[in-house]
Amino acid sequence: MSEPIRVLQVVTYMGRGGLETMLMNYYRNIDRDKVQFDFLTHRDERWDYDEEIESLGGKIYHLPKLNPFSKSYLNALDKFFKEHKEYQIVHCHQDCLSGVVLKVAKKNGVRFTIAHAHSASQDKNLKYIIKTLAKKNIKKYSDKMFACGEEAGKWMFETDNFEVLNNAIDTDLYTYNKEKADKVKKEFDIENKFVVGHVGRFNYPKNHKFIIDVFNEVQKVREDSVLMLVGDGDLRYEIEQKVQDLGLSDKVIFTGVRSDVNDLMQGMDVFLFPSLYEGLGIVLIEAQAAGLKCIISDTIPKDGVLTDDVTCISLTQSPIVWANEILKYQEYKRANNKEIIKKANYDIKNNAKKLEQFYIENARG
Repeated sequence: MSEPIRVLQVVTYMGRGGLETMLMNYYRNIDRDKVQFDFLTHRDERWDYDEEIESLGGKIYHLPKLNPFSKSYLNALDKFFKEHKEYQIVHCHQDCLSGVVLKVAKKNGVRFTIAHAHSASQDKNLKYIIKTLAKKNIKKYSDKMFACGEEAGKWMFETDNFEVLNNAIDTDLYTYNKEKADKVKKEFDIENKFVVGHVGRFNYPKNHKFIIDVFNEVQKVREDSVLMLVGDGDLRYEIEQKVQDLGLSDKVIFTGVRSDVNDLMQGMDVFLFPSLYEGLGIVLIEAQAAGLKCIISDTIPKDGVLTDDVTCISLTQSPIVWANEILKYQEYKRANNKEIIKKANYDIKNNAKKLEQFYIENARG
């Protein structure tokens, strides 16, 4: 039997974020006798998915933080590709800075390069100008451009010449199950509570401060409500302090990073997702698959709105307006949206087969 094609996935690290979860969904569902993923990361630490990657046969390599102005980084990147001529396909998930990696890959003879857009904007910090200039190089060094959605692709690549690769999920894992819901509510001692939920890394785009302000207004009307925040990140301590200052510590659950998000969603009653921006938002697909009522910001791309369970609100509206919308759905009946998600082409099994075939065809040259 011939060896599988080894595709190098270039990432920052493999924690439980949106793009990483998307990659793992594809990785679990491709035929690994035909296509195998390896990962080039830009952190030294081990992360949430590393053990699973290795159990599936993947290799993990480490480089310093990606810095396009660092000679030592560029030398390390060049050295890596010189030493690893086995990779004929490099799939890069470094957003605006993907061109930096793909240029060096091309220089070292990589046959087929892919840039993948996962965001429709960037934080407006000191790096913003550098990143918006850097993204202009992506088209020059990529043979194929993928995006999680139309808005992300147009923003990142400044062209229509890209293909949307859906952030597909295993719909069977998310379909609403009352037994699982009861189990989750018992685990967190929130039986007979009204549970507002959110899943996301604690960083600026996810807008956690606003989430707390909205939930504070919900609490004023319904004292038996609780907020479940799933995830971790740099801003978690700041949000914990805000929760404490508002006297909500016994009403807000910080679960940390969890491997059972599909089960946790069963125990939620409403999903709150007021992001400042998203490429798509894989958790929105997951929440709809779980039959949750979703209250989201109007900045989130409409590509991810697949069911009638979603209500969009402007972030210019006050937390009171958002809270009142949430409170409309205290008796919301969960639907089985599995077939809707599949029909919209967000089921992982079919999508993984297509990506697998794409890799095989382009590895041949």
